[in-house]
Amino acid sequence: MGSIEGIKAENGGAATATVCNGSAHQMVAASPATEIDLPSPASLGIDEAASKKVKAVGLPLEVGTRVMCRWRDQNLHPVKVIERRKLPSGGTNDYEYYVHYTEFNRRLDEWVKLEQLDLKTVETCVDEKMEDKATSLKMTRHQKRKIDETHVEGHEELDAASLREHEEFTKVKNIAKIELGRYEIDTWYFSPFPPEYNDCFKLYFCEFCLNFMKRKEQLQRHMRKCDLKHPPGDEIYRSGTLSMFEVDGKKNKVYAQNLCYMAKLFLDHKTLYYDVDLFLFYILCECDDRGCHMVGYFSKEKHSEESYNLACILTLPPYQRKGYGKFLIAFSYELSKKEGKVGTPERPLSDLGLLSYRGYWTRVLLDILKKHKGNISIKELSDMTAIKVDDILSTLQSLELIQYRKGQHVICADPKVLDRHLKAAGRGGLEVDVTKLIWIPYKEQS
Repeated sequence: MGSIEGIKAENGGAATATVCNGSAHQMVAASPATEIDLPSPASLGIDEAASKKVKAVGLPLEVGTRVMCRWRDQNLHPVKVIERRKLPSGGTNDYEYYVHYTEFNRRLDEWVKLEQLDLKTVETCVDEKMEDKATSLKMTRHQKRKIDETHVEGHEELDAASLREHEEFTKVKNIAKIELGRYEIDTWYFSPFPPEYNDCFKLYFCEFCLNFMKRKEQLQRHMRKCDLKHPPGDEIYRSGTLSMFEVDGKKNKVYAQNLCYMAKLFLDHKTLYYDVDLFLFYILCECDDRGCHMVGYFSKEKHSEESYNLACILTLPPYQRKGYGKFLIAFSYELSKKEGKVGTPERPLSDLGLLSYRGYWTRVLLDILKKHKGNISIKELSDMTAIKVDDILSTLQSLELIQYRKGQHVICADPKVLDRHLKAAGRGGLEVDVTKLIWIPYKEQS
């Protein structure tokens, strides 16, 4: 049964932010080149005209090789070989390859068999200037939407050396799948589980206490003994079938650390090292007669000098595109209102993180401007919404709704312009019913 005993990483972000840990990752070393017997061209489905090229390349393929690979859509896509490993019961050439689809986000990287690769297209020497040529290939609108909506965060805050170190350390996913409740979920990124879990293709999580195991039988035994039917901590919100639980990282350290392990499988950000004791975790659940099932969460520092009201946010893949991410952002601001403070997400934000927050800020601010009669100041907007003044200014400036006249900012709120911007901002997601929120700010609890 697994748990984390040390540190937890938290980072700013929006559409989703980050968690990580610095455990050593045991990489599978690529075998040195040896003299081998190549399979016949016919056995690999290669015509005679291309066989000379295959022989020239040689097998196994080197790390860094570029080739076309058959993906789940049954079409060929350009990939780069990131790592290789020998199959335990294979012959001289029986390797599988960890590849990055250069058209897509890193979360789609995976291990593939040799037969999925089109060896006629192998490139071993690629000019640096041509490095990203494959990404310019045309994708369908559906493919672009699917990739864009699941990409969560970039690495804008890392310098080149740190980025290379991060990508090297996390380049190969160590866990391919997890089972959580009634869902089996494909993972997206590397997470620094303890070394004894490095050889696990799939991990089994208790959906209530978040302990994780290597085998289904272990999970079944655990579930017979586990008394929890909801996250540990206080239920601070219940509306219909939705509940929110506040979990103190200091009081429930193992749960918080296991949550960070799991969350890192779906988040790819810079790594900062903090103790979970410093954070509160807000776990959103769907409830039924079997218990309260985690949908997503956000975390926040107990005491933030920068007025951060959210450090990390994640909606689990089975629950995405249902408005839960917007709900979590809105909930973080409702807590700020209860505290009597303005709030802002932890920085830096990626482009897509900023897009998510900019959508929330736009809907909230323009809804007030549309209904308000008479003049209203930026400070009054901040007091009403708990949104930081800087975020209000940047949002209104991006919408070209604010001008600077005679030493002060003036809001230009034409009703037709407001309607156009509100329509472009999209739906607001699930509403937070503040009458159902029963919560005492942390400083008053302690």
